[in-house]
Amino acid sequence: QMVLSEKVNQLMEWASKRSVIRMNGDKFRRLVKAPPRNYSVIVMFTALQPHRQCVVCKQADEEYQILANSWRYSSAFTNKIFFAMVDFDEGSDVFQMLNMNSAPTFINFPAKGKPKRGDTYELQVRGFAAEQLARWVADRTDVNIRVIRPPNYAGPLMLGLLLAIIGGLVYLRGSNLDFLYNKTGWAFAALCFVLAMTSGQMWNHIRGPPYAHKNPHTGQVNYIHGSSQAQFVAETHIVLLFNGGVTLGMVLLHEAATSDMDVGKRKIMCIAGIGLVVLFFSWLLSVFKSKYHGYPYRYVFS
Repeated sequence: QMVLSEKVNQLMEWASKRSVIRMNGDKFRRLVKAPPRNYSVIVMFTALQPHRQCVVCKQADEEYQILANSWRYSSAFTNKIFFAMVDFDEGSDVFQMLNMNSAPTFINFPAKGKPKRGDTYELQVRGFAAEQLARWVADRTDVNIRVIRPPNYAGPLMLGLLLAIIGGLVYLRGSNLDFLYNKTGWAFAALCFVLAMTSGQMWNHIRGPPYAHKNPHTGQVNYIHGSSQAQFVAETHIVLLFNGGVTLGMVLLHEAATSDMDVGKRKIMCIAGIGLVVLFFSWLLSVFKSKYHGYPYRYVFS
């Protein structure tokens, strides 16, 4: 067995080169499982090899790297906690030893004793955003990490592009600014914003949930989360589509009732509008019923 000082020195050497220490079965057993140990190790169990096709693993790894880098370059950096990773293709024996059959999974191995129930991160509930992981780490280790994300210039670039487009339109139209008073354009922009917000896009931005979940046993991909306390990114896209379908149906019904077209076209618009509302609202209720178990009502589809 390695003595404690040798373990700490070895981990500090690796941490100085790479924020997340990659471990195989031998390193895991010597430095994480075997005593003595006076440091905590946060381990991400994952499957990053391309043939594993684990999209969620790659997304979670990006957030995990941000968290580990924030700790490594922090002025409060000490040997009290280390961040490590075990890839299935490099440490399948570790997965078997821990009876683990899904990835990604985050586990805190405390300085004393064995991991408890709270030391396994609730990925499906909290998501894998670096900020959420940092809160969990602080709760389990009393180490507070201020997450520092690399600068993202996409927002300023998009804003600059939008301002350039608006400026170009104003220049081309000269003194004719009637397009700024176009109610249809503003209504469409407002509708897109409302649909994005009601579908849960802001929740995704805050929590950073996975896009979907693939069952490691059956290979089945779930796009709708089974709990009312969480959601997948794909789920928000589905809800956005359904809300858009209901909205389009209502617009068609309104046009059928108020337009000056001939009666035949108005009847077609009315039937199409009713069909869209019935179809997409039924699907919305189905999604709601799958998340709120025991909900007794349905429209067309169960």
